[in-house]
Amino acid sequence: MSEEQAEQLMQQMQMLETYFSDLSQREQTFVGILRETTAAIESIKSLNEKPESETLVPIGMGTYIPTKISSTQKIVLNIGAGIAVEKDFPSAINYLEARIKEVEIALQDTSAKKQDAASRLEQGKAQVNQMMQAMQHPPTSG
Repeated sequence: MSEEQAEQLMQQMQMLETYFSDLSQREQTFVGILRETTAAIESIKSLNEKPESETLVPIGMGTYIPTKISSTQKIVLNIGAGIAVEKDFPSAINYLEARIKEVEIALQDTSAKKQDAASRLEQGKAQVNQMMQAMQHPPTSG
């Protein structure tokens, strides 16, 4: 393997490592979204069971105000691009469950890409090891 090929291989390995890291971060983001969405659904369901309940509302910097929730008829949902809509509880749950399905698909896609990148990284590491061994034990002509 020439020095130029070795350099190209090292650059490819660096790019793959960056890509793998990006996919890992994306995967963590999707998992966080899934947790948050599932928690929102559970909260809506529990509000439906207890029409008047007490809660804490965050006002910033880890500070909360105790308050009572008196309306269980409507909920305001952020649907993206700074737009929020008012929905009844069943509609809100349906909307959130649809989002969960979308995120699960994106998570599966990201995981598959991450596995592919990991496989390619392993192949690259094997090539680097072969290259290093070849450099340490050059063929002898006799």
